[in-house]
Amino acid sequence: MSNKTITAAVLTNETGAHLGAYFTALAASPEAGRIVLADPSGQAVAGARRALGDKLAKVYRSHAELLKVEKPSLALVSLESRSAPPLIRQALEAGCHVFAEKPACVKPEDFGELVKLADAKHLHLMLALANRTNPETQAARKLVSGGKIGKVYGTELHIIADQTRLKTPAYQKKWYAKKDRAGGGHLAWLGIHWLDLATYLTETHATHITGFAANVGGQPLDVEDSAAVALRYANGTLGTLTSGYYLDRSYHTHIKIWGSHGWLQLERWGGKTLTWQSWKPGAKTGVQTWEGRDEPRGYTPFVQAAVKAAAGLADAPISSLDSLRALQMVYGLYRAQETGQTQAIA
Repeated sequence: MSNKTITAAVLTNETGAHLGAYFTALAASPEAGRIVLADPSGQAVAGARRALGDKLAKVYRSHAELLKVEKPSLALVSLESRSAPPLIRQALEAGCHVFAEKPACVKPEDFGELVKLADAKHLHLMLALANRTNPETQAARKLVSGGKIGKVYGTELHIIADQTRLKTPAYQKKWYAKKDRAGGGHLAWLGIHWLDLATYLTETHATHITGFAANVGGQPLDVEDSAAVALRYANGTLGTLTSGYYLDRSYHTHIKIWGSHGWLQLERWGGKTLTWQSWKPGAKTGVQTWEGRDEPRGYTPFVQAAVKAAAGLADAPISSLDSLRALQMVYGLYRAQETGQTQAIA
């Protein structure tokens, strides 16, 4: 095991999301030997001290000052989408690898320019799509890449959360309930995870997207609470996604992939985590159930993987290009809704 450690920075303000999870993840990351925080609002300081303890080396009120003085190897940027691109650019220009809270922009073109900058500087720009490192995701990817279900033919996805949160005045005032600040609603905040997982599991990418987005629940928001998406992928696969706030509580999630010689299904709530069936010669008959442990999962292993990548000890958990492609799918769907035309994705 390497003893290499790096300085990691958290760049945030009063709009930062998932900070508790990020501080906990950094505290548990051996390679993040020293953590520094910049928050002009000061609102994240108490939580950072609780989670990080002595690992929190210094607190700044200025993002620019931190980057100049500390020169961190990794900058974790958590801001509202509208404000994120300029700070991500500052971090990249300072030579930092960047881990960014999604969606990190309100226009994919802005993120595309950041990817070009990251590539030119040989830096990672990683969007926080943390379901990639979940154990069942890794197991499912191995089944697909190993040919257990044959050539992939199609995908069906849904990720459904609660409508309850949308009814509270406090939520309605948040940045992620306002399109000009967030870029979008359920698809940009939650559906993006499943769009990314479908491409990650099948090792392809979407070339065309179409569908609809709407506020079907009628709450006083200017972002969608529902999206119905259809996709065409580079390998010829077709797929669909239902993304919405419909429940009273909790989640319904489902990823199903069909192939020429079988199928597999990921279902986090209400069923077995990973099941599959293969009718390839020599395969076990009947439906198989994955018996592996489903921990660790979520932000901690994903952030740990990002820290290792910044330290030069491992590949990034998500590439800059894959991060961009996830955003292109989301904003491509919004454009399809606006124009009534299928959108091509580069």
